[in-house]
Amino acid sequence: MKQIFKRPKALVDVPFHFCPGCHHGIIHRLVAECIDRYKLRGSTIGVASVGCSVFLYDYMDVDVLEAPHGRAAAVATGVKRACPSNFVFTYQGDGDLAAIGTAEIVHAANRGEHITVVFVNNTVFGMTGGQMAPTTMEGQETTTTPFGREPGTNGYPIKMAEVMAELTGTTFVARVAVDNPKNLMRAKKVLRRAFETQIKGKGFSFVEFLSACPTNWKMSPERATRRIGEEMVPYFPLGIFKEDNASGV
Repeated sequence: MKQIFKRPKALVDVPFHFCPGCHHGIIHRLVAECIDRYKLRGSTIGVASVGCSVFLYDYMDVDVLEAPHGRAAAVATGVKRACPSNFVFTYQGDGDLAAIGTAEIVHAANRGEHITVVFVNNTVFGMTGGQMAPTTMEGQETTTTPFGREPGTNGYPIKMAEVMAELTGTTFVARVAVDNPKNLMRAKKVLRRAFETQIKGKGFSFVEFLSACPTNWKMSPERATRRIGEEMVPYFPLGIFKEDNASGV
C-alpha cells in the first residue's frame, strides 16, 4: 500500500504533549510542512516566547531560541538582522503577543522587519492558569473574569490581524482557522504565502490562527472546536487583510 500521508521531516518524531483538542499540534504540522516545502530545514531559526508556544523547540527539527515573555518579535528582529540569509519566524500565543508583547510586535511590524509571525489566538492565557487575555471574548469566563468579560471594565477583544494590517510596514497579514478540513486547507495555503513573503524578501508577514483551548475553556474537544466557528469567527473574521506584492517595504 502506498503511503500518502506522513510526518514532515521538520517535525521531531515524538508525541505531542498538548492537551486533547488543542490545535497547537495541527499548527505545528502546518509550519513544518512549509519548512519542508521550501527546503528551509537547515536555514530556519524559530523564536518562541513563554506560554504553550514555548515547547516549539521540542517538536521542530530546526534551531529554536526561547525569548522572554512577549519579546519574540524583538529577538527575531535581532536574529534576522544578524543572519539575513536565514528564514526567521516567531511562534506566539495571544497572552504573549497581544498582552505583554504588544509593543514588540507593533514596532517590529511597523519597521517592516523581514520575519514571519505565527500567532495562535485561543482567547485565553493557556499555560499560566486561564486568565483573561486581550483577545478574550465578551462574556467569556476566565480565572480573572469569573462572571465573564465585561467591556466597560475589561475593554473589548483586540483584533490583532486588523491592527497589523493598518501598519505601513506590514506586507502580508491574514487570519485563518483549523477547526474543519476546509479551513485547514485554506490555512495551509495562506501560511505558504506568508513564508513566500519572507523568502522573496518582501518584508513582514503575520498569520493569526484561531485555536481551541478545551482545558481552560472547560469544554470537551468537540465543543471547543465548534466554538471557533460559532463564537470566534463572527468576531474574528477569517481572510487576508493585507497583501503587498511589491518587492521590499
